[in-house]
Amino acid sequence: MGAVMTDTPAPASGAPLRLFNSLTRQLEPFAPVHPGEARVYSCGPTVYNYPHIGNMRAYVFADTLGRTLTYKGYRLTHVINITDVGHLTDDADAGEDKLEKAAAERAQSIWDIARHYTEAYWADIKALNIRQPAHWSIATDYVPQMIDFAKAIADKHCYELDSGLYFDTTSVADYGRLARHGTDEGESRIDPVDGKRHPADFAIWRKTPPGETRQMEWDSPWGRGAPGWHLECSVMSEALLGFPFDIHTGGIDHREIHHPNEIAQNQAHSCSADSGARMWMHNNFLVERSGKMSKSSGEFLRLQLLIDKGYHPLAYRLMCLQAHYRSELEFSWEGLGAALTRLKRMLKVIEVKLWREYKAAGQPVYDPAIFPPIPRDEWDNIDVTGFIRDFDAAISEDLNTPKVLPMTELAMVENVLGDPTISNQLRWRVVATMDQVLGLNLLSLKRTDLRIRPKNATIDEEGITSVLEARQLAREQKNFAQADEFRNLLLNHGVEVMDGDPLGWDWRLEN
Repeated sequence: MGAVMTDTPAPASGAPLRLFNSLTRQLEPFAPVHPGEARVYSCGPTVYNYPHIGNMRAYVFADTLGRTLTYKGYRLTHVINITDVGHLTDDADAGEDKLEKAAAERAQSIWDIARHYTEAYWADIKALNIRQPAHWSIATDYVPQMIDFAKAIADKHCYELDSGLYFDTTSVADYGRLARHGTDEGESRIDPVDGKRHPADFAIWRKTPPGETRQMEWDSPWGRGAPGWHLECSVMSEALLGFPFDIHTGGIDHREIHHPNEIAQNQAHSCSADSGARMWMHNNFLVERSGKMSKSSGEFLRLQLLIDKGYHPLAYRLMCLQAHYRSELEFSWEGLGAALTRLKRMLKVIEVKLWREYKAAGQPVYDPAIFPPIPRDEWDNIDVTGFIRDFDAAISEDLNTPKVLPMTELAMVENVLGDPTISNQLRWRVVATMDQVLGLNLLSLKRTDLRIRPKNATIDEEGITSVLEARQLAREQKNFAQADEFRNLLLNHGVEVMDGDPLGWDWRLEN
C-alpha cells in the first residue's frame, strides 16, 4: 500500500482547534509537540478475521481527524498498526492468541491468514476513502525492538512467571487514570488471572507452553514465545513518531485496558509520568441491535455485506459523519438508506447545477485545478468568508461533523441557487474546501457510482434498459396500463423508476 504524507505550511488563521482528551476528560486546544507538525498513532486491526463496520468507524474517525489537521495547515504524520501477533481472545491476558487460534481452526498458515485479512482491511480502507497513513506498521516487523523495550523495563517494572514476563502495574504512578480505574467514573473492571501479583498486571512476553510450538514465536531472555499485545503499540509509536507525540486514537473499548497498559509501559520506559501521547482520543461504539456486529455470528456486518445489498461504502462514511465521533451511533438499514439518499441529493445538486456547464465547455468531470480548496490566506478576499468561517469554527470544535454537514448542503443548495453574484467556480471551491475534511468525494463522485447492483438482484442493467424502452414506447402510445405493468415489473426486481430525474432509475433497497 502506498504511503502519503502531507506537506503543508503551519496554520495561518481560523478558529483554534480544540479536541477532547480522554486522559483529562475535557476539551483542550491542540498544541503540537513540534511546531507546524501533527503526529498521530491509531490502533489498527488484529488481522484474524474481516473487520466489521463497527471496527471501521474508528478509522473513519481517525481519517476525519487527520483530514482536519491537514486542513488546519499541519504537516501530518499518521501511523496505523497491523496486529499480526500477540493479541489474545481476552484483553486481560486470557485465552489463545487470535491469529494462532484462527490458523489452527482453519488449518492454514498464520502468515497467510494475516496477509488475507490485512488485504481485506486495506480494501475497506480504500472503499471508505480513508487516506493512506504515512506508515502501516506491522507488528511482526518490530519484534526485536519489542524485546529490547521489554529488557529496558524488566528489572524495575516486571516479574517472571512460568507463563511469561508480566508488568507490575503498581510500579508506575497513577495506573489506569485514562480508564478512571478505582473511581466512580471507571467504566470497567479487570478480572484477576491466576499467578499475577495484581489483577491489572499484564503480559509483556508470553512464553510458549512446554510441549507446544507456535507458528509465530521468537527467542527472548524469558524463553521462546511471543510479545504481549500491548507492547507493540508502545514500541512502534515511539519508533515512528518519537516520545512524546501528539495524538493516540482508538475505539472507546481501548480506553479501559489496552491504552492504560500502553501508558504504563511508556511511563516505565521514559522513567517519567509521560503517557507517550499528549492527547488520547476515542470514538464511541457503533450499536446494532440484532447482534450481527459480533464476528462469531454467521453473516456479521462487514462493509462487503453493505455493498452486496446495494449500498455504496461512502453512504456508510456519511452515516458515521452524521453522528459525533464521541456519541454512540445506532446502525439500522433505514438509517443507512437515509444516508445514501442524502448523499444522492448532494450529488444531484452538483450534477445538475455544475457539471452540465463544465461538460458543455469540454472540461473534465473533475479537475482539482478548476476547483482547488480555498487557502486560509485568501479567506478575507472572497465573498463567502463568513460561511467558511462558520464551517471552520464547527470542525475546530472537536470535529463537529454533525454541525458541518448541514452547512455543506447549504453551500451547495442555497449558495449555488440563491446568489447569482457568486461565480460557480467560487461556490464549488467552497465545497472542495469542506470536502477536504468530509472525504466524501463530492466533486468527483457521480450519482451513477452510487447505483450498485445488489448481489441478489435478478435483473441486470441491460434488462432494465430494455424494459424502460418498452415502457417509454407504451407511454408514447398512451397505453398507460401497460406502462404501469412495466413499472411494476421493474419494482418487483428492486428497480425504482424515477420519471423526470436525469438518472432515470435506481435500485430500491429493502432489507
